[in-house]
Amino acid sequence: MTTAKKTTTAGRQGFKTGEAVVYPAHGVGRITAIEEQEIAGYKLELFVVSFEKDKMVLRVPTAKANSVGMRKLAEPELVKKALDVLTGRARIKRTMWSRRAQEYEAKINSGDLLAVTEVVRDLFRSEAQPEQSYSERQLYEAALDRIVREISSVNRITETEALKLIEQSLAKSPRRAKEAEPEAEADGEGDDIQEVAA
Repeated sequence: MTTAKKTTTAGRQGFKTGEAVVYPAHGVGRITAIEEQEIAGYKLELFVVSFEKDKMVLRVPTAKANSVGMRKLAEPELVKKALDVLTGRARIKRTMWSRRAQEYEAKINSGDLLAVTEVVRDLFRSEAQPEQSYSERQLYEAALDRIVREISSVNRITETEALKLIEQSLAKSPRRAKEAEPEAEADGEGDDIQEVAA
């Protein structure tokens, strides 16, 4: 009897009811139950993951949780590292927007906090910068929503407080600081700035 229980616990890969988790395509959700269903004569154990904000419930086979990319919330050190990524210089490749948009979308749906943070950093526009296109804004807001939810869950703060933390980090990035003094950039990395202005 204990062997079967051990297998079930191992099959759950450390996830438990009531725990907040990150599902790559949907962001932060909460495991509300672990249920068993019979499908085509096989018993299947499922995590019931609720995404309250999206009013959506997802059922994930416990044995497939890791292979589909479901993970525990990031550790506080990783959240700190993510906020540091936001203070860095935007890295915008000189490729067509459609190619970059696909890369950004892949990063958002990877569920990797640092990859999603890079999208926010690269697509952020301050008030002094040109307007974003509709598709840029959609990707930016999707990425921002993901990191806001995860940071608020990890740090146990409201989403508004998490957004303030993110905005403070973005305000420290070289591009934002440089807007005050446009001549400060002379280290040969001006390509990024031209791409942003174009």
